Amino acid sequence: MTAKEIRQAFLDFFASKGHVIVPSAPIVIKNDPTLMFTNAGMNQFKDIFLGETPAKYPRVADTQRCLRVSGKHNDLEEVGIDTYHHTMFEMLGNWSFGDYFKKDAIAWSWELLTEVYKLPKDRLYVTYFEGDEKEDLEKDTETYNLWKQYVDEARILPGNKKDNFWEMGETGPCGPCSEIHYDSRPDAERKQVEGATLVNADHDQVIEIWNNVFMQFNRLKDGSLQSLPAKHVDTGMGFERLVRVLQGKTSNYDTDVFQELIQFISEKSGKKYNSAAKPGDADWNEAVAMRVLADHVRAVSFTIADGQLPSNNKAGYVIRRILRRAVRYSYQYLGFKEPFLNQLVPLLAEQFKGVFDELYNQKDFVQKVVLEEEISFLRTLEKGIVRFYDYIKTTTASTQLFANLQKAGSLPKEITGDYSKKFKSISGEFAFELYDTFGFPVDLTDLMARERGLSIDMEAFDKALQAQKTRSRAATAIDTGDWITLKDDETVEFTGYDETETIAHIIKYRKVTAKGKEQYQIVLDKTPFYAESGGQVGDTGELVFPDGEVINVTDTKKENGLIVHYVDKLPTDEAIDDALTAIVDPGRRASIMNNHSATHLLHAALKQVLGAHVNQKGSLVNADYLRFDFSHFAKVTDEELAQIEAIVNQKVRENITLNEQRNVPYNEAINSGVTALFGEKYGDYVRVITFDEKFSKELCGGTHVKATGYIGFFKIIAESAVAAGVRRIEAITGIVAENYINGQSKLIHQLKELLKNPKDIGKSVESLLDENARLKKEIEKSVFEKSSGLKNELAQKAQSINGINFIAEKIALPNADAVKNLAYQLKDIVSDLFLVLAADFDGKPNLTVMISENLVKEKGLNAGNIVRELAKEIKGGGGGQPFFATAGGSDANGLDKALDKAKSFLK
Repeated sequence: MTAKEIRQAFLDFFASKGHVIVPSAPIVIKNDPTLMFTNAGMNQFKDIFLGETPAKYPRVADTQRCLRVSGKHNDLEEVGIDTYHHTMFEMLGNWSFGDYFKKDAIAWSWELLTEVYKLPKDRLYVTYFEGDEKEDLEKDTETYNLWKQYVDEARILPGNKKDNFWEMGETGPCGPCSEIHYDSRPDAERKQVEGATLVNADHDQVIEIWNNVFMQFNRLKDGSLQSLPAKHVDTGMGFERLVRVLQGKTSNYDTDVFQELIQFISEKSGKKYNSAAKPGDADWNEAVAMRVLADHVRAVSFTIADGQLPSNNKAGYVIRRILRRAVRYSYQYLGFKEPFLNQLVPLLAEQFKGVFDELYNQKDFVQKVVLEEEISFLRTLEKGIVRFYDYIKTTTASTQLFANLQKAGSLPKEITGDYSKKFKSISGEFAFELYDTFGFPVDLTDLMARERGLSIDMEAFDKALQAQKTRSRAATAIDTGDWITLKDDETVEFTGYDETETIAHIIKYRKVTAKGKEQYQIVLDKTPFYAESGGQVGDTGELVFPDGEVINVTDTKKENGLIVHYVDKLPTDEAIDDALTAIVDPGRRASIMNNHSATHLLHAALKQVLGAHVNQKGSLVNADYLRFDFSHFAKVTDEELAQIEAIVNQKVRENITLNEQRNVPYNEAINSGVTALFGEKYGDYVRVITFDEKFSKELCGGTHVKATGYIGFFKIIAESAVAAGVRRIEAITGIVAENYINGQSKLIHQLKELLKNPKDIGKSVESLLDENARLKKEIEKSVFEKSSGLKNELAQKAQSINGINFIAEKIALPNADAVKNLAYQLKDIVSDLFLVLAADFDGKPNLTVMISENLVKEKGLNAGNIVRELAKEIKGGGGGQPFFATAGGSDANGLDKALDKAKSFLK
């Protein structure tokens, strides 16, 4: 069977068992503070398991694209090393929400594997939970007895809490699970070693292919377990592993899921892929590199298609890390010195056409983003390599210089250490700098070091890496308490589309501590507060209680389907059960609505002016301004911006009435020509926001003005690049736009007054700039003439010390450029030069060191190291190249001491 046939057989099987086949959720998660990416098939159903949203169907099945880059067996640096772990993978799953339980789940999993897929029964092993005395959890005897109907007891194995008790996280739904493992070893090996001994033993040919989780409990903050009101089934079968087993392969990468990509990489690199290569083999690194590229392009492509662009923080940083790891491997082991990873995107898109069409529909955009990221990182790699060579050269020269001075007994007292030993080790701190700043894996730095007979201080590297991880964990640490439930309400009603004040009750609350600050989160049974979503910020406002107490709501967010209100305190015990009035800040809400509706008009205007290829790639809508990111591969010209702005303002003046349609069937909305966003998870019923059927019609859950006239005025204030193929427009509306225009008008009025009210203000400013440029040139000429005069004067002051012409003088020049110019002039006329110049630029001390190249090579002198030592006298620092370096400081009184100290480097 092909991979496509295997996937379809799974879905068809569970459809025949009464399951509704639902689409994959986006790989990028929104509205869940605990996750950045979908890392399991159950993520999109988390709110159902938590009892916060009712299930639409009692039985569902799907294939879900997932991403994992941490956790057991999923460390990013290990992917590609083995044959069965991945960053992005598909999880086939079937779920029961309070419907069938263990009996049917076990029966159907066995039926599918042995009767549909025809897997040999004697190669299958199953596990059950053996119990845990510490948790007071009994052995899952029910699962054991159910399996006895299908499997020989010798292949029904007990599992501990680590392997056979599944938990969503530190808190939340959990329960015992039953895994199904497959032994793919040759018969001869199976006779020698019993497969049962290799289950869950990290054997690469005895692998888990399916896990049936039986959700029975809820883990509370204090660690205790509470029985769930309804029992659920959550199963997950790794698609790539299943295909491997069914196609009789020993590696996931040898299946048709990956082989087309790997063969393309092999052809383009001119290197043959050897699936059997082992560590130490000549082609081991090449095989790993091909697996890394084939795996990582999937993770990168699908996350970009789902709306997450590479960046330097949060989810975007994870994607950039994955992409850069692929580029490093292709650069280091496959010889690709030019961008290559992007060429895999069209192949991948074609492979998943009809399965995950999100990628196919955006393949050109995704490829462009990957290409630009590759170009940028290859440039960074080159800088890192230059930095490495500079470090080697500088450190070697410094060690030699200090060794010579130490031997002669003339090493300045401030410099300590034993320099008699040859430079042999690269500091761990420097290796970490390359890793953290330039994306160098430590093994690449180690390879470059070993080529020069050097090693890395790995203990110091690991220490720096651990310190970074500790800082990162501390910055993101959040301590969340258990929900205290006051009323058992499964659903929360949002009334904010129709009103900004609602009578409500608190149904649950909890305490949250982050960065040392305590807050509370409150859930109401009804609320007018809009929770942050779709780029629109959350509402703020007040909760007013009957006793007169007012509690400020500082933010509103979504979490697993709940609308969560952030407050700094709770009401009194007497008032907590009372009806309250939830009041949204009306002025702030009005400004947000102006900006959100203007965003829709902007989107439509962009498509009209730039073309139909424009699609939203991100947005921010708050009370002050709007920010809109969109796909476009060129800078938007001033003429285009003016045209876009004019179109939006024309629609504002037309005062188009909002046409809001709620609960529209998704397919009906799509067929009507509505604009939907890639990467958004839409339900079966959606909300359609229309401002003129022929102009703007989008799926949107945000709040909007009743008519476009409320926006008042629309003004673009910035246009910029965000990432490859993505541009950003920032704009303002309403009173903010009015204040901006008034401010600009005032500035122009003031400028006209300063220029004596000229007829043409532009020409007057241009004339001033020309005059300023002319005067600057005259000053530069004067300074140059002065420095030229100093040149001859200083050259005559050169002292000959041990064959070196030494000059150390304090000079009066206006800026660093003039001093640098003088230093280079002196270098041209004085041979064997060791020059130190001190200057005071308006109280800011400056030191410049220039050394002839022959002295750098022959005497081991290094301007960068010397200027750093001299800078200590002016309470500063600096650096530069071995032949030229500068330093600045804060104490000009130390300049004379620095000049005196300079001579000590020649003894």
